[in-house]
Amino acid sequence: MPQKRASTSKRTTDVEEGSVRADALAPTFDLARSIYEQLEHGEIPRMRLPLRTKQNIAFQMREGVWRLGRALGTRSARKLDGALMLLRTFYLVDFINEMARDRKTSTLRELYYISEGWEEAKFHSEDESNLLIEDLEVLCERLREDFRVHPEENGASVIGDLTIKERNRKGVVKKINCRDDVGDGGYALPFNVEKEKITFESTGAKFVIAIECGGMVDRLAENGFDEENDAILLHLKGQPARSTRRFLKRLNAELNLPVVVFTDGDPWSFRIFASVAFGAIKTAHISQYLATPSAEFLGVTASDIENYKLPSDTLSDQDVRALQAELSDPRFKTAEWRSEIELMLKNGKKAEQQSLAKYGLNYVTETYLPEKLGEMGVL
Repeated sequence: MPQKRASTSKRTTDVEEGSVRADALAPTFDLARSIYEQLEHGEIPRMRLPLRTKQNIAFQMREGVWRLGRALGTRSARKLDGALMLLRTFYLVDFINEMARDRKTSTLRELYYISEGWEEAKFHSEDESNLLIEDLEVLCERLREDFRVHPEENGASVIGDLTIKERNRKGVVKKINCRDDVGDGGYALPFNVEKEKITFESTGAKFVIAIECGGMVDRLAENGFDEENDAILLHLKGQPARSTRRFLKRLNAELNLPVVVFTDGDPWSFRIFASVAFGAIKTAHISQYLATPSAEFLGVTASDIENYKLPSDTLSDQDVRALQAELSDPRFKTAEWRSEIELMLKNGKKAEQQSLAKYGLNYVTETYLPEKLGEMGVL
C-alpha cells in the first residue's frame, strides 16, 4: 500500500480513529486544505489529476500490468461543469469522513442516492458517482475500500487449509480456518480484505486454484481435492470482484503461494484470467494492488478440447470477434496464448469446465487436474 502520511490536524486524528486504515483519510484533508488555500489567496480553485483515458493507459510489459501514464488534466472552477465537479468532490470527502467518524460503510448505489440531499451537487447518474470515487482513488492514492465505499456484490468464497484472523464489525478479532471452521460454502470474503481487516496466520497449502464456476468448486471440495493436494480453492464467481483479486494478490505476495486459474474454455473466460493476472484498463490506477502477474492459466484450453475429446459448443459470431480482438491484446502476447486462440478459431469450438464430467465425477480430480498441474510443475 502507499506510504503513510502523518496526521496534520487534531480533527484529522479524531476522524481517523473510526477509519478503515489509520492513514486513509489524511489525503482527503490535504486535498481540502489545498482548495481552501487557493480560495484564501483569491485564486480560482483547481486540482490536477492523472487522465484516465485510453491514450494515457498502457500495458507495462516488464511489470505485466496496466498502468496510468503521466498525462495530467486540470479540474477547475473556471467553468460551471468544473465548479460542480469540485463541489461534488468535497461533498464526497465530507461524506467519507462522516462515515469514518460514525463507523459506517456505504455501497456505491447508496452513495448515489445520498447525493440527492446535496442539492446542486447531486449526481445525475450512478456512473458519475462511480467515476468520482475512482478519481478520488487516483488523487489520494488509496483504494475505495479505504474510504469505506464498496460495491453491492460480495467477494469470493475460499475453501482450504488457510487460517486467518478477521476483525468483525464490532472490532472483535476471530481466528478462522477456511476449511475446518466454515460450512460447505467456504469462507466468504468481505469487501475489505486489507491487513487491518484480515491477517494470515498459517497455511498448509502449497498453491491456490482460482475457479470460475461454483459447481466446479463444489466438485473439487466434495472429492477432497484441497486436502489431498494441499490446495486452496477460491471461487471467482465469474468476473472476479476487486476484493477477490486483492485477496489472491495477497496470498501470492505474502504467503508465496502460486496461483493457477481454472475456467471455461471460451474467450470470455480467457479475459477472466487476464483480469486476475494483469488487471484491467478500468482499474489501471490500482493494478499494483489487484494484479497477480505470476498467475498461470490452467485450462480449459483449445488444446484440452482436442486432447481430452471434450463435449463442445460452436463458437458464436460474438465469440469469434472476441478471440480476434484478443490476438492484438498485449495480455495475450505470448506464443502459447496465440497458438491456443488461433486453434480455437480454427476449430470453432468452446467448452465448459463441467464437460470433463463426460468421464465421470472423479475424472477432473483424479486425472485432468493432476496431469495439467504436473505439467505446470505445481504438483
